Amino acid sequence: MKNGAHAPSLTLAAMSLGYGVVQLDVTIVNTSIGAIGESLGGSVSDLQWIVTAYTIAFAALILTGGALGDRLGAKRMFLAGFATFTVASLACALAPNTIVLIIARGIEGLGAAILVPNSLALLNHTYSGEKSRGQAIAIWAAGASFGLTAGPLVGGGLIAAFGWRSIFLVNLPLGAAGLLLTWRHAKETTRSPERSLDLPAQAAAVAALGCLAAALIGGGHAGWTEPLVMGGFTAFAGLTALFVIRERRTGQPMLPLALFRRRLFSLTTVVGLLVNIAFYGFIFVLSLYYQRVNQLSALATGLAFVPMMGAVLVANIFAATLSERLGTRHAIAIAATISAAGCGALLGIQQGSGYWTMCAQLIALGAGLGLLVPPLTSAQLGSVKKSQSGVAAGVLNSARQTGSVLGVALFGSLVTRNFVAGLHTSLVIATCLFAASAAAILLGAPKWRGLYGNNGTR
Repeated sequence: MKNGAHAPSLTLAAMSLGYGVVQLDVTIVNTSIGAIGESLGGSVSDLQWIVTAYTIAFAALILTGGALGDRLGAKRMFLAGFATFTVASLACALAPNTIVLIIARGIEGLGAAILVPNSLALLNHTYSGEKSRGQAIAIWAAGASFGLTAGPLVGGGLIAAFGWRSIFLVNLPLGAAGLLLTWRHAKETTRSPERSLDLPAQAAAVAALGCLAAALIGGGHAGWTEPLVMGGFTAFAGLTALFVIRERRTGQPMLPLALFRRRLFSLTTVVGLLVNIAFYGFIFVLSLYYQRVNQLSALATGLAFVPMMGAVLVANIFAATLSERLGTRHAIAIAATISAAGCGALLGIQQGSGYWTMCAQLIALGAGLGLLVPPLTSAQLGSVKKSQSGVAAGVLNSARQTGSVLGVALFGSLVTRNFVAGLHTSLVIATCLFAASAAAILLGAPKWRGLYGNNGTR
């Protein structure tokens, strides 16, 4: 075996599998929350934490995951992240109660936080040209989209045949395959031993995001003026301030704040946050709508998600071509507008609404997201030096996963008392967030050649 043999296509396959299994866990668990709740018991709040524990760890630790890759080598850390994710999946499958499941889901999120930024760093290292990198990222994103698409259908089928625990066991063979491909074919990146780990800032980030999620979840159940809820928001503000102060003063920050002086970097980060609040918050409440309001089974719920998630996958394939022809700026704006239109057209949903009355809108929502993510990712990576690719990948994915945390916590809290009214409010918020993303990137993007397509038009 030649461990040094470098095969770009097989490296790309391993990176796509890694991101795919991370995203598979998002939709496969969302589809299964009804079955998990029936088996282990739990309120909407408990189900929110089963989803949110994963995304909190993912969002808060991903910057450290990228920094570890810069310091120790992206290949080494990608392997460590994949192994952690796979072992934690086994722990989820064996969980005897919701507390253990929530903890195991948090460890899964840790594995994902190490895995994802280093997959992007390895791709950035493997594909140096702007065009080849854009195409590789589109395939990488398609792997994630395939995971998103397969999650509901695979989850529904597995639950119907073997029970909810099987949705975590499916990660074991996928993890083994990803580890083998990476070990044999990926080429290690240059290490930067001087890259330090900012542990105080990391602790503040985890605590801040946890407090914010707890306050949002608690507010929907106990009321927004409850002392514990207000205390959660206050703690979040204080911890965020400590995080910023620490990052400004330390010589080796976890999050180099100077990066945000680059307009393109800041814009893509904000857009990543907004679209994930909208999309993943809506997925959570839509799953509850199917199962708790319209009384669909886990399998039927999985089937109902397939057209929307399939649209994400198909759109990913065409995203690079659209971006090359129209320019990244216009591609992102058009994609966000399509998703905004899909959300807005769903405002007529009521209890008992037929699936086919909302299928086209869901497809539009998914297609918009699929067209948006690859150019957004490529633009962010292109806005920094190659030596900072691990940090850049970490920032974008941290912003996106933070958006997922906020979306699930906020939208879940809105449907606690009056589900249909809360669903409508969630859709209004999601529509506005997608529209704001389109406007921000269209009006605020700098005049960088890669943002304006083949002809270089400014």
